[in-house]
Amino acid sequence: MSVPADRIGLPTSGAKVVGTAVVDADGPGSATSKYCLVNARIMPVDPQAPNIEVKLALPWVWNGKAAMMGGAGYGGTIYEVAGNLLNAAPGSLSPLARGYAVFADDSGHQSSYPGAAADGAFLVNDEARHNWMGDSIKKTRDVAVAVMQAAYGRKPLRSYFLGSSTGGRQALQAAGRWPADWDGVVSLYPARNVTTSLLGMLAATQALSGPGHFLTPEKRGVLRRAALAACDSLDGAKDGIISNVKGCSTRFDPATATLNGIPVRCPDGQDTGDTCLSNAQIATLKSIDAPLRFQFSLASGSTGFPGFNILLSDSGVPDGSPLQPMMSAMSVGAEQPATPLSPSMAMMAHMSASYIRYAVTNSPGYDPLTFDVVHGGGYALRLSELSVADSSDNDLAPFAAKGGKVLMLHGTEDLLVSSRGTAAYYDALVKTMGATKLSSFLRYYQVPGFGHSISPTFNLGWDQLSALENWVEKGIDPAGNQIGVDTIGVPGRTRPLCIYPGWPRYTGKGDINNASSFRCVTR
Repeated sequence: MSVPADRIGLPTSGAKVVGTAVVDADGPGSATSKYCLVNARIMPVDPQAPNIEVKLALPWVWNGKAAMMGGAGYGGTIYEVAGNLLNAAPGSLSPLARGYAVFADDSGHQSSYPGAAADGAFLVNDEARHNWMGDSIKKTRDVAVAVMQAAYGRKPLRSYFLGSSTGGRQALQAAGRWPADWDGVVSLYPARNVTTSLLGMLAATQALSGPGHFLTPEKRGVLRRAALAACDSLDGAKDGIISNVKGCSTRFDPATATLNGIPVRCPDGQDTGDTCLSNAQIATLKSIDAPLRFQFSLASGSTGFPGFNILLSDSGVPDGSPLQPMMSAMSVGAEQPATPLSPSMAMMAHMSASYIRYAVTNSPGYDPLTFDVVHGGGYALRLSELSVADSSDNDLAPFAAKGGKVLMLHGTEDLLVSSRGTAAYYDALVKTMGATKLSSFLRYYQVPGFGHSISPTFNLGWDQLSALENWVEKGIDPAGNQIGVDTIGVPGRTRPLCIYPGWPRYTGKGDINNASSFRCVTR
């Protein structure tokens, strides 16, 4: 079938189905059901822009609902429509297995994994950039609904957007830009406020690139152990999780901290090896932790980047965990930032370099380490123009008015997308809408010990789709009844998911691995 351009809510050259296949269930108790896998293509207006490639899984037994799965990084690949959500609870059913019609796209360009996450060459094309910045959501949704109507004879009764990182940003944009299309969204560690976030990543990359400023994994281990020694017990339980983040930030300073009675700072501040931190390294950490203030204006209204919780987070330490290479990649990297980039350098170095080269300067050979982040590097007007799309999720009032619900979650130890940015977004919504109005449709959870999608400390599993379904369809408020399950740090350990700014404190009795032994507090 074809979908004419006039049935798609944003400009395209129409869409068409390019392939179908019947996929049988794997057997009794399968995580999937029998479904029709549909491949579709949305053609651009600009002949130089890439297509949007789309996949839909249409179950034989349909529950009448639809779920769109968000993307990751710079896109370029399509989320597995038959798979489960990132950070789903152990044993929870995938959307497809629940009977949903599930669809996803590549955000409007094609790339190859693993390079896709940081490959921003497509950003030079305006239509491709706008697709990645949110337009593909509307285009794909409209085509998917047209296909569902052809397959089932009716439109979905409920539609949910489910995403993390870039997909988390897309979830909030879906609610903000097209409230009539969606009944609820899940936004995990949303990589929103794109321009500001990428400038923050670049500032951190530049700080680490200076001579003697980079921290080896062993030095990161010293920092991590010292932070735990100072702050682990602030929540009442010595469990390897820093839950009282605010308390830790006022208590722990690597310049004065000790580990096993030995100063973390090297003697006289000079680098004497992997057992301590030099003055230069401590200064680098503090600069990454500190807020960054821009000396130029952005159309989004953003005035700076809030910094990262790097002083108290796992940045990839040599503790034998199979997750540590990924933890390193999603924080400071295994190799010091430099030009040219290497695969061992941090993802934030790759992502910020792509943005500066292709979206900002349109110069693939530009050295991002020389870019003046504070003053805009001579590209302040371009940065402001790019930031316009960053404010598209600021007004959620129409979504709230139609009864839409938002579940938002972020880990405190995320060193790729700062949880401080998500907290600032929440605080801004409180300011513009009022706490009472906001609480009628949005819940924001911060998870101590959780990083960017993974963590060897507390690797979150959460039945997020059931929580959203129950709130939208049954009116069951998820404010105080959500439990996070650790799947790696201490497998099976549970914690209550606390509404921001709350965090879990041990009651002083009971199993420290059981959520019932904790209560959510704010101080």
